[in-house]
Amino acid sequence: KMKTEDACDHICKLAKKGLCPSQIGVTLRDSFGIPQVRTVTGNKILRILKANGLAPTLPEDMYFLIKKAVAIRKHLDKNRKYKDSKF
Repeated sequence: KMKTEDACDHICKLAKKGLCPSQIGVTLRDSFGIPQVRTVTGNKILRILKANGLAPTLPEDMYFLIKKAVAIRKHLDKNRKYKDSKF
């Protein structure tokens, strides 16, 4: 059974590698058998990252929405004949 300090250390190590909070949760679930970080540590992953100064500047869901919008724009610029898919 993993202790709170060990879980926080693993979360910080994975964040320093560049993983986002959801990827950290999946890694902890698959590799270390922690189904929910909150039950072990008492805090959510993002709160642990904020406490250690490792939180991302942009929220994860907003980052992926922006990334998707940029990809769609790029696609529509390349394929100008898509009349029905333009908004």
